[in-house]
Amino acid sequence: MNGIKSDIDSKEKIEKMIRAFYSSLLKDEKISSVFANTDFEKHMPHMISFWSFVLLDEAGYTTNVFDKHVNLGIKQEHFAIWLSHFENTINSMFAGPKADLAKQRAQTIAFTFENKLKSLGKLN
Repeated sequence: MNGIKSDIDSKEKIEKMIRAFYSSLLKDEKISSVFANTDFEKHMPHMISFWSFVLLDEAGYTTNVFDKHVNLGIKQEHFAIWLSHFENTINSMFAGPKADLAKQRAQTIAFTFENKLKSLGKLN
């Protein structure tokens, strides 16, 4: 690739992004416990489908993402950690409009989840 980063324009790139992101996240002991009981290989197709829906406008993802995370024991400080790992992963691998969109959507997701968890009294 001669040092030039490509954009996130395929499911294959989305999978690479997700695998790199969670590899980084799971090495961070400040947040890794949140995902201790997650089977990532089983969950991977769902995450690929979700981000393909978000970034590539692919149909087919209908699951409520928030409901899958509501009982994970997420704490206030986890949002900044999650976002930092996500944005660092994107910045290290990709550049372009879809990469920018991924970071914007991640910020929106984090903001929405944080506020929903607060309103439900589930944020520690």
